[in-house]
Amino acid sequence: MSGCSDSCDAAIYQTERTALNHLQLVTYIVYHKYINPKIKEIMSEEIRYQINGQLADNTVTVDNKEDLILVPVSNGSADEERIIAEMKAEDSGLREETIRHVFDLEKRVTKRLLMSGVSVNTGLYYASVSFHGVIESSAWNPAKNSIVVNFNVGADLREAIKNTVVNIIGAKGSAMYIAGVQDTSTRALDSSATAGRAFTLKGALLKVTGTDDSVGIILTDSKGTITKITEDLWVLNEPSRLSFIIPSGLDKGTYELKVTTQYSRNTLLKVPRSVIKTIYIGTAPTGGGSGGDGGIEEDPLG
Repeated sequence: MSGCSDSCDAAIYQTERTALNHLQLVTYIVYHKYINPKIKEIMSEEIRYQINGQLADNTVTVDNKEDLILVPVSNGSADEERIIAEMKAEDSGLREETIRHVFDLEKRVTKRLLMSGVSVNTGLYYASVSFHGVIESSAWNPAKNSIVVNFNVGADLREAIKNTVVNIIGAKGSAMYIAGVQDTSTRALDSSATAGRAFTLKGALLKVTGTDDSVGIILTDSKGTITKITEDLWVLNEPSRLSFIIPSGLDKGTYELKVTTQYSRNTLLKVPRSVIKTIYIGTAPTGGGSGGDGGIEEDPLG
């Protein structure tokens, strides 16, 4: 009996094993013949983006009225909370706390890698570390030397750029806008600024004037602390060019620059209008260039 039992068990095992092998084979064939091609087809469909732009005079070539530039129409800004909300809205099935944990984990790991000398390529951007400043007596001096993180556009973002449709929706007309910025001390155009030195905006209808309490220039740091640029720090106050001194006591970091004015070409506006620009006191992240000194020109503002 025991011999029969053993042989029967072996036969049953072999039958089950053969059936499992057949099932795996069928699953492999079905996946690669039917499912995988469909997935590739779906993934190969281009995701199309679109962004609107408005035509504006090129303030660099003021004598040529036919020379126009295209200014992006802003749809606001997205902070961490907005990004997490957008990710949750993708209906991924993940809870918000899970998304937030992954979000924070990626930031923590990315910071650790970069500050360990590891270059990071997320697909959206390529980041690497470099040093600024002259080393004296073979010693690092935080007062004169700094760590700089350089950002360049990654392959995924370049692909998104290629898949973006730009709609020109007309002229800006009488709209107030910032077309470009410059750190006067370094001549950098990458939105970086130096505390205690002049910073210049170029655009249209930027002249700060009016009696409303909101009129003026303010900087808001990442913690929400507001610093008003008092009039004694204004260097140049013209419709197409606004220059002022960044207060010397401000810490390095990301700031929201807001210019509010009642200026118009004919008469003061009853309701003030504002324009907002993100700037970086210290070194700004660079993108799309070749590295640490991207965005520097000999004398771009003339």
